[in-house]
Amino acid sequence: MTSFLLRPWREEDAGPIAKAADNPKVAANLRNAFPSPYTPEDGAWFVNDCIAKSEARQLSRAIVIEGRAVGSIGVFLQEDVYEKSAELGYWLAEEYWGQGVMTEAVRQICREAFGRFDLLRIYAEPFADNQGSRRVLEKAGFTCEGTMRNGVYKNGRVHSYCVYSILREEAE
Repeated sequence: MTSFLLRPWREEDAGPIAKAADNPKVAANLRNAFPSPYTPEDGAWFVNDCIAKSEARQLSRAIVIEGRAVGSIGVFLQEDVYEKSAELGYWLAEEYWGQGVMTEAVRQICREAFGRFDLLRIYAEPFADNQGSRRVLEKAGFTCEGTMRNGVYKNGRVHSYCVYSILREEAE
């Protein structure tokens, strides 16, 4: 596995993260809020937003390899009747896909989130046809709870998505 570090965001991450994110293959499997093309201004906005937001309701980390931010991972607490749940989101520069980085990053951030917050479960919602992301979650101990048929619309196409979760006791 490629060695990496999860750490809080720094302003100097904006340039490297914009370069890593400017890939239609990365954006294809993320929500529309993730721009494509991804500009240096998008990188600066994202990094500054992560720095500005309190960690009272989220953990947002840069994935750093060889001193350079090459991806993002975060756990975001939910509200109302979902207050004991948090959503996991992540992406990684294509050059590091298939090297075990994301599986271990998911394990690490989930341990940190369960240790810090009063959560019962963490969930993720990868597109059903995103086999790489689904494998990451399964290898990290998540269970597929179901498929939401025709649940998302991205780039002019309808996709199904899956709901995966890991419970506190499963992550310990």
